[in-house]
Amino acid sequence: MSATILPQAGYHLASAGANKATYTYSDPLSEVPTLSGVDVSADGSTPIIDMEALLGPHRSEIIKQIGLACEINGFFAVKNHGIPEMKINNMLGTAREFFHLPDEERLKFRSTDPNSVIRLVTGFQDKTRNIFVSRQSLKFHSHPVEEYKSQWPSNPPSFGENVGEYCASVREVEVAILEAISESLGLERDYIDKILKGHYVSINYYPACQESELDVTYGVRTHTDPTIITILMQDDVPGLQVINDGKWINVNPLPNAIVVHVGDILQALSNYRYKSLLHQAIVNCEKERVSIASYCYPSDDAMIGPAKKLVDKDHPAIYKDFTYSEFHESMWRVKCSTAKRLDLFKAARAD
Repeated sequence: MSATILPQAGYHLASAGANKATYTYSDPLSEVPTLSGVDVSADGSTPIIDMEALLGPHRSEIIKQIGLACEINGFFAVKNHGIPEMKINNMLGTAREFFHLPDEERLKFRSTDPNSVIRLVTGFQDKTRNIFVSRQSLKFHSHPVEEYKSQWPSNPPSFGENVGEYCASVREVEVAILEAISESLGLERDYIDKILKGHYVSINYYPACQESELDVTYGVRTHTDPTIITILMQDDVPGLQVINDGKWINVNPLPNAIVVHVGDILQALSNYRYKSLLHQAIVNCEKERVSIASYCYPSDDAMIGPAKKLVDKDHPAIYKDFTYSEFHESMWRVKCSTAKRLDLFKAARAD
């Protein structure tokens, strides 16, 4: 099988000129520090934020915790987020049902066109880099739900209702978290809310280890997300790994908790104070795994760049201002899977 490179998780909103672009590809493996193994002793180091406390007298303390987690770790887990357990279980159950459908039913949605409102991306082999990526993903727009619901799968029959309810709930959590992140940077509470546009979801299915003639099997290769933040719901099977303090660590699932991590756009908005999280997914040789990633992104014409309040003599602007559409178009001209794609928008230095 010849090498096939499919877009990474975040490549979901291609600009109108994307199909005409001249592509180059930057191997994500060469952009990541060489690390030996996983630091299992770091398990349990995930910062945990009690979102319920944001509504009480300890809001300022929780906002500080969120700021520290974004700055030091690049991610955190959220408990008491307000998404009912039933909606979470329904969403995960529906995801499993979809990926257990016969091939001919699922493959109706298969597409390599990133302009598609909904598309199924399957696993692939890359013999050039000796890699097998086993993840399957159903990617689709989800906000507002009623605008896109008719284009979602009708099989399983529960898909529209269960996915719609979950996505609407996640959107509420997303807005609340972004308000807290804005405040953690010393900005107005609605600073990030003002540039918000849509919501994009990836339902990810990782089958138990599949045989491959290649040496390395991934669920998802190392990357950052070209988002403001990404909200991830995992089932009870471990698989998410992140680089933290120069080491790979496992981010094991916590019951009814979601994981929030910093994306490239927040790195730019924060003037590199909050850094986009390098992460990957590994496969499990005994159990299948399901995760739901919700991507938060700005409108195409939103002006991205360091917030003016974060720039002064001691903290010069790392990036120049650019629109989200400019950023997204650049991803298709220089296909890079990490926050290095922001290097094209670095500000000119006076020295």
